[in-house]
Amino acid sequence: HMQGRLGPMYAGGFHGWAQTLADGIKFIYKEDIIPARADKTVFSIAPAVVFVPVLMLYLVIPIDRNLIVEDLDVGLFYLLAIGSVGTIGVLMAGGSSANKYALIGALRSAAQLIAYELPIVLSGAAVAMLAGTLSLTGIVEAQDWPFIVWPPGLGLALFVIFLVGAMAEMTLPPFDMPVAESELITGAFTEYSGMRFIFGFFFAEMGHMIAFAAITATLFLGGYKPLVPWEPLELIPGVLWFFVKTSFMVFLILWIRFTFPRLRADQLQKFAWKILIPLSLVLVLVTGAWVLYV
Repeated sequence: HMQGRLGPMYAGGFHGWAQTLADGIKFIYKEDIIPARADKTVFSIAPAVVFVPVLMLYLVIPIDRNLIVEDLDVGLFYLLAIGSVGTIGVLMAGGSSANKYALIGALRSAAQLIAYELPIVLSGAAVAMLAGTLSLTGIVEAQDWPFIVWPPGLGLALFVIFLVGAMAEMTLPPFDMPVAESELITGAFTEYSGMRFIFGFFFAEMGHMIAFAAITATLFLGGYKPLVPWEPLELIPGVLWFFVKTSFMVFLILWIRFTFPRLRADQLQKFAWKILIPLSLVLVLVTGAWVLYV
């Protein structure tokens, strides 16, 4: 609906509900091709190096107060570290494919990660300062009001920076220069087919998007807690609050993705180094002053 794409809305009848199922079956039956000049070992394991870190993100995200795989004391640090590992897999895929378009896409992805990981880390550090902990459950419990609205203005600015950085790290439009179809076909995964493509590219992209939506909801929207501290809302299960907030973030990410045109590589770098990173440093200083004096 957002893109005005009518084709995928026919499969299965009601709003194309069977389109994803049909795509999955199609990829299962596609031939697994490895280019003759490719480094076959690196080429084969690269999709796993991209996909597995995405799964590992979910281990420390609190779905409810007592529903979490592992509540690490350094949960936020763990997320920021694991979230960037997938780029190694992208570099492996592009470098082993013996394809210049794949190599260019991989190098663009690495350059983009370096630029936009810093705003994510700085905005995440500011949230940890406000909460006084790196534990994700602790961050949620510290939010009597969602950090997006409290402290006034500061939380919203951190939210915007974190969201922009996350979309850039996921290489989603308008930050999709590493996979620009009109220039690089499918970026680092140009030479992949079948299940290697769907795990390394499609599943990883969708899983990354949902994970970052859940992380953003946890850091800024109160996670499994009600949006406002009102007693009747406490009766709603935390799992439902978490699902609604994460779904809203996925909707917002898709809305941005289908609305804005792709930025050029130089625009991407300038936006990160000249705007986002200096602004993030200022907000960290403001957050420190808020924690100390307010």
